[in-house]
Amino acid sequence: MVIREEINRYIDSTLLRPEATAQEVRRLCEEAAEYRFAAVCINPARLGLARDILDGTGVKLCTVVGFPLGAELAAVKVEQARQALQAGAQELDMVMNLGLFKDGDHRGVREEIWKVAQLVHDRGGILKVIIETSLQSPDEIRTATLLVASGGADFVKTSTGFGARGVSAGDILAIKAVAPERLKIKASGGIRKLAQLLKLVELGADRIGTSSAGDIMRE
Repeated sequence: MVIREEINRYIDSTLLRPEATAQEVRRLCEEAAEYRFAAVCINPARLGLARDILDGTGVKLCTVVGFPLGAELAAVKVEQARQALQAGAQELDMVMNLGLFKDGDHRGVREEIWKVAQLVHDRGGILKVIIETSLQSPDEIRTATLLVASGGADFVKTSTGFGARGVSAGDILAIKAVAPERLKIKASGGIRKLAQLLKLVELGADRIGTSSAGDIMRE
């Protein structure tokens, strides 16, 4: 059962709109510090600004890699991850190579995750891998979850928020059916209400990515 006073610790407060301004990022970070969210997730170019605001607050700094398509070369994702970590990111949300996955090139998908995971873990960070559940069947969700686990990532994440739909209860159930105990789940995409958050946590989500974090807390 979720204790409502602890809801804030499940939340990654997110602002990944490409046109987001410095003022919007600043407000997001100040709100995150006020509510003591688990993390703030912003685009890489805003890491310096967010780092300065969040310093000493206990709120983790998260950014994205290969976002939102996942179609970059593996070497590009590794370099993106390296630069993000150098800029102060503590958690990275990376989109897996969705095209390779649809090709059935599971080895290629796993190797890419492994390369980034090793770099992130060497720097003391956390890697979450986005499998974009809106593009996958339940069987594909289960297969992708196992690849994320075998690649050494810390979390499997459902959605970019740019897909055809947001997270569903079925997505979490499919992930939970095969995920090893050590692999955590981040639910994201279309989560705007407290009831949605509570349901997803009840189903097994360990983190909630939402651009409506403040509204949910006020609710």
